[in-house]
Amino acid sequence: MSFELFVATRYLFSRRKQTFIFLISLMSILGVALGVGALVLVLGVYNGMSTDLRDKIIGANAHGIVMSHLPGTLGPNLPELMRKIKASPGVIAAMPFIYSEVMLSNPNGVKGVVLRGVDPASAPEALSMLRPLAGALADLEKPGTPGIIIGDELAKRLALTTGSRVNLLSPAGQKSSAGYQPSVKPFEVVGIFKTGMFEYDSSLAFASLAAARSILGSPADYISGIEITVDDLFNADQTAVALAESLGSPFYVRSWMQMNANIFAALKLEKIGMFILLTMVVMIGSFSIVTSLVMLVMEKTRDIAVMMAMGASGKSIRKIFILQGCIIGLLGTLLGYIFGIGLGMLLKRYQFIKLPENVYTLDHLPIIITVPDVLIIGASAMLLCFLATLYPASRAAKLEPAEAMRFE
Repeated sequence: MSFELFVATRYLFSRRKQTFIFLISLMSILGVALGVGALVLVLGVYNGMSTDLRDKIIGANAHGIVMSHLPGTLGPNLPELMRKIKASPGVIAAMPFIYSEVMLSNPNGVKGVVLRGVDPASAPEALSMLRPLAGALADLEKPGTPGIIIGDELAKRLALTTGSRVNLLSPAGQKSSAGYQPSVKPFEVVGIFKTGMFEYDSSLAFASLAAARSILGSPADYISGIEITVDDLFNADQTAVALAESLGSPFYVRSWMQMNANIFAALKLEKIGMFILLTMVVMIGSFSIVTSLVMLVMEKTRDIAVMMAMGASGKSIRKIFILQGCIIGLLGTLLGYIFGIGLGMLLKRYQFIKLPENVYTLDHLPIIITVPDVLIIGASAMLLCFLATLYPASRAAKLEPAEAMRFE
């Protein structure tokens, strides 16, 4: 152990004649620990909420979509497009889809819904939310009345269950000499899904491609676009760019990041804001370090003078007080890690904080604590504690031994 570290630890943990300074140092450690623990826990909750929201959005919308600037060019070129898309690096699944808005009605009421026509065979690969409904997807194309899969909130609102009959109305279903005429067709509910997101569960419905074309009065080869699934979720932008270059004009590709940029930008901004706010708690603890070190310098003026008279340099004196502040920061950071990570693990395992399902997308508080966040929090806390030591350490190093001993 070096001379500076030995003196710093003695000054920090010795209680004789300086109990008040020891208590201030203890409060500094606790202040840093509370700030670090709160940061770890809050950022863990933000990570959990944003990850859950991302998974639900992607589960219902795939990782990217291929569209065309010229209407009607996707369907006639579908076989060739599907071949190119599936052969593109990074793409693991593709599915044509139809997107339209219709009215769903039964004796209990009427509700506007977003109708999505899907291919029952490839839908589970492209949309993770439909994987548990493999049986219901097969029933979409059963003989007789076409099937439809609806959300849980929509089913509750209209008192629908599996096997219920509903009518779908498309405002532009049939084209005649007088213009477009509404088209009404009966459907049978063959499945009910639940994502936890009210927007999807209350206004989204799935039917087969053929049934969607029938209610919309579209040509036999009509599709709205092609949904794709990629192997690397966070590399979707680069995969989309490469696929768009491969397909060429008039086709273009949008990734899930582009389609939901506003939502995730808002979440990122909130996370940064909360990080800055809670870092101020750590800063309060670092201010206590300044107080304790200044008081310690005043208390140990005689000791500092003796050490300097015996040959200790100003650099060594400065190092003693810097080390003392860094030890306080290190202990506070470690205690904060124990508090934040420990409480986070308890919340994740036992889920004793429940959330109202009709307000949030899940029923418990999600926690995802990542190593980069933990390291950034620790580094920020240690940097603040180090900066807090500079002024007291500098004052101690500038003491003149003769002047200091004169007043002792």
